[in-house]
This record gives sequence, structure tokens and C-alpha cells, in this order.
Amino acid sequence: MHKLKVCELFAGVGGFRLGLETTGEFEVVWSNQWEPSTKTQHASKVYEARFGSKGHSNQDIAQVPTDSIPDHDVLVGGFPCQDYSVATTLKNAKGLIGKKGVLWWSIHRILEEKKNKPKYLIFENVDRLLKSPSKQRGRDFAIMLSSLSQLGYAVEWRVINAADYGMPQRRRRVFFVGIHKSTPLYQKITNQAAEDTITANGVLAEAFPATPIEKPAGSFTLDKDLVSLSEQFNIGGGLSPFQNSGLCFAHTVNSIKVAAAYDGPKQTLADVLEKRAVDPVFYIDQAALEKWEYLKGSKKEVRTTKDGFKYHYAEGAMVFPDAVDNASRTIITGEGGSSPSRFKHVVRTPHGLRRLTPLELERLNMFPDNHTQLDGITDTKRAFFMGNALVVGVVANIARSLLAQIQS
Repeated sequence: MHKLKVCELFAGVGGFRLGLETTGEFEVVWSNQWEPSTKTQHASKVYEARFGSKGHSNQDIAQVPTDSIPDHDVLVGGFPCQDYSVATTLKNAKGLIGKKGVLWWSIHRILEEKKNKPKYLIFENVDRLLKSPSKQRGRDFAIMLSSLSQLGYAVEWRVINAADYGMPQRRRRVFFVGIHKSTPLYQKITNQAAEDTITANGVLAEAFPATPIEKPAGSFTLDKDLVSLSEQFNIGGGLSPFQNSGLCFAHTVNSIKVAAAYDGPKQTLADVLEKRAVDPVFYIDQAALEKWEYLKGSKKEVRTTKDGFKYHYAEGAMVFPDAVDNASRTIITGEGGSSPSRFKHVVRTPHGLRRLTPLELERLNMFPDNHTQLDGITDTKRAFFMGNALVVGVVANIARSLLAQIQS
């Protein structure tokens, strides 16, 4: 079989590409990375330094003509998730109409306009996508599924926590795999029960074995009219009908809640730590320790807003320093910098308490050591890249499973 040709959208520093290329059966023929909020395109510079500039685009994907994108077998991307991020309250999430959320329609436009449509899709986002926005929970995902059905794709999805499958970081993301109607794999899906695809022999089911823990929520049909769907889906803010695993085929949704079924080796935070003393800038100054302890500790206190309104604030304590005998907490984009923070990782070493280095953050996402090290790229920016990245091992599992299904 020839290598599958891939287009990688919202490429960042190349996490999807790294995962796919572990198989030796995928070839990225075109990629796009553009960050509208910065003048210097740091992530794109790293991408080109590691993979070369041939076939790489550094311009707003919304402005890229579809006919300039080469034909390909697989379209992949972790499309921008700021509007769904857990850093934003669900009430304020803007979903598909958000500043960057609208870039979903760039994906849709490419799929709609391509005469030779890609046979397979692999997309990634934060799991909040399944229940946004707050007044119509699940609407955004419903619109995506309905639009992909219109374009001839069956879609599997699964919320995957990388640590549940032995990887070194607790990072929960929703992955969805699209299969075009022109493929034998699509025909396989049409000829078996939806629950079998979701829990037993679908691409994601074989990549990440799981056990159903609730009966299926039942199937329901999505409105084919996207405007009506957008206006009417789950009005009133009831619970999202989308469980953490499911299948949408010909506008019909089947969804079921599952739990990971994995008993293999597990990596821990300790496994990624550098064994040597690192640059002194990463160690916590004794003078700042009290501030770190306060931010990490439990709180019950009265706070005052800028307008003078007083309110009661409470939060629980975090483990400080971080436990190293388990997978790490999720890396966030604000991981870099020396200022004390509740959410940054801190580990105890023979040389004192310290933050994680960029190399260690890369290892938590299963990137090659020093993948983001480049002249002009600060440690804070490298940490930001990893807060935005995905766990390479998750993509590698999906890639191997998809290949096995194509070749069977």
C-alpha cells in the first residue's frame, strides 16, 4: 500500500505529524500553521526547522484557496480550542461563533470544495466541545457531526485521557475520526451495529479498549438543516446528549459512556524528569516559597472585587510539590515563567524544589527531546507550545488502528 498522504491543519509544532510518522505509512504533503495573535510566527518557525519548509503554509487558513491545497487521503488537525477551553467558564464559552471557533468552517470549506475528498479525518479538541455552549449543551458538536454527515462521513468519537493508557500526562481530549462513504471501511460501519463500532471494533475502540459503564443513551437523529439545528438543538441548557464515546452515521447518533480498559505499563512524572541539576532559573527561591504554598493551599476567605463587592471564596488544596509516582497533571499554556502559580508543576529534587523544564514538558507530551529548542524561542514560549500540544502517543495509537482497519 502506498503511503497515505496527509494534510495537517492548525499544525502547531507538529504533534499530529510526529504521531502519524511513527508508523512509517503516512506522508505529510501539506501543512498549515498560523497564529493570528502574534507578529512572529514562533510555532511555524519550529515546525519548519524540524520538518522543512516544503509544503508548509504560514498564512491564515481562512484565506488559503482550497485549490492550492494538494489532494490528500487524510485530513488532520487540533483546531483552535480557546473558545471551549477549561480556562474559560462554560457560561462564557463562545463555541462556533467565537473568534477562533469559526475556523471549524475552514475545515468544512476544504472538505466541501475538494473534488477528491480525503477518505479519512482525525480531529482533536478539548472535551468541553461535547457540551458547549451552556444554553444549548452539545449544539456545537451536533453542528459538526451534521455537517460531516452531509459531506459523506461517518464519525467515531472518544474522550481519551492519555494517562488511562499508560502515557505520562493526565490530558483529556476528544478525538474524532471521520470515514468517507467511498471507502470499504465506511461500508463495514454500515453493516454492523453501531454499538459494536463504538465499543469493540471501530478505529478508536481498537486503539483504546474500553468497557461500557452505562446502557446506550439511545439513538437520535440530527437535523440536516444547520441553521435550524443551531437554533433549536437542546434549547434550555439540559444535559448534553453526547456521552464520552459514540458514532454518527447518516445523521443518526448513537452514544454510550465507557471507561478505559488498560492494564499495561504506565509512565509517571518521575520517568520524564531530568536526572541532573538544571538551570538555576527553574528552582524556587526561598523568598517566593510562601507565595507558592499559599496558591497551592486550600482557601476560605472573603475577597473584594474592583467594584468593592465582597464575596466568599473557597478552593481545595493541591498536592505540593507534585507527586511523581503517577502521571502528571495537565500541562497548561501558562506553565512557563518563574512567577508563583497554583497550576504550574513543581517537583522536589535533591537540589531543591523546582518547576519543570521545557524538555520535561516535551516528554510529558511524548515529543522528542528538545523538539522546540530553537534560537529566538524562549523557555516560556516552549512551555506555551506544550500547553497547546497533544500527546503524540494518542495520535500514534489512532494511526496504527486506522492502518490496521484499512489493510484488513
